[in-house]
Amino acid sequence: MIQREETPQALYLHIPFCTNKCHYCDFNSYILKGQPVMDYLDALEREMEQTVKLIPPGEIQTIFVGGGTPTVLLPDQMESFLKRVHTYFPNKSAELEFSMEANPGTTDKEKLQAMKEGGVNRISFGVQSFDNALLEGIGRIHNTDDVYRSIENARQVGFTNMSIDLMFGLPNQTVAAMNDSLDKALALGLPHYSIYGLKVEENTLFHNLYQKNLLPLPDEDDELDMFLLIMKRLKEAGYSQYEISNFAKPGKESRHNSMYWLNRSYYGLGAGAHGYMHGNRHVNIKGVQAYIDATQKGRPLLEEYAISEQEAIEDFMMVGLRLLSGVKRADFRRQFGLELEAVFGSHLNKLMDQKLLAATDDGYRLTEQGVLLGNEVFGEFLSVSVE
Repeated sequence: MIQREETPQALYLHIPFCTNKCHYCDFNSYILKGQPVMDYLDALEREMEQTVKLIPPGEIQTIFVGGGTPTVLLPDQMESFLKRVHTYFPNKSAELEFSMEANPGTTDKEKLQAMKEGGVNRISFGVQSFDNALLEGIGRIHNTDDVYRSIENARQVGFTNMSIDLMFGLPNQTVAAMNDSLDKALALGLPHYSIYGLKVEENTLFHNLYQKNLLPLPDEDDELDMFLLIMKRLKEAGYSQYEISNFAKPGKESRHNSMYWLNRSYYGLGAGAHGYMHGNRHVNIKGVQAYIDATQKGRPLLEEYAISEQEAIEDFMMVGLRLLSGVKRADFRRQFGLELEAVFGSHLNKLMDQKLLAATDDGYRLTEQGVLLGNEVFGEFLSVSVE
């Protein structure tokens, strides 16, 4: 069976509400005040029902609730939402990874208890920095005290599988400030850390400031030094860099995100959500009320399109090489019925000559230099004829 036509074993659900819009954020999110939250949850349930009729779920292995900020839901709303998820995507397996994004400023113990009782077993906290001035400068509503309190509350409720996001390359951030945040983050002893470089996206406050030359970003050398420091510190602390931006203790890698990097199918539900089912990608309608209205007439699609073999092969290489274990010949053969070297032989050899890729026993992976120049590597696999 071609992998792209598999029944999805991963489920993404989008909660598009936030208490405020961070200055760097271009995600599909909306300020909570005045929003019809319960109407949205009803609409999300309608999309769940429509989706499982179209493609009935098999054994779901991972569920991820993102946003927005899912933890803006009140405890009773959280309970209602999670019950609906289990109604349409039932799973009693102890192996299910059920992750939810959380803001340290919106996670009290009662809400965390509702999450735990509703089956969530992994939390990803959007911390971004342990420098309060930097947090204020990027528009976050929480401070470092909120971080410590939220993680302690989560532990008291019974969560053990937790991750935090940190960012580097922020306005006015120094290498020393990054090092201090790493000190504080590692002192928490969590099993997983995601550490992302700032990207200035269009339609954000930061983009407007950047256009006016009013965004005091670190220079490229400092940004590189931050990334090198991050990799060094996490490795020394016993974490494996299993993906360019992700570090974990053994067995604590994000199984849901790994589904994306392995080019696997997944359900994507909610306003603005993306999904990949039976060889088709789709994007949902983005606006909250527009999404609610659309679910009353059918699936709330903005667009849906079949993925060509060419596109699927490009995706396989670009997302697969983000994993530090690299891409595997057997996976490529299973998905496409082709040999990896037959399609990309000259490109693979070129990148190995440049010391950006290295051969493994079963495929290819990024070198240390390749990790730093990932976009250059990924671009090599675009528009390569598979004829």
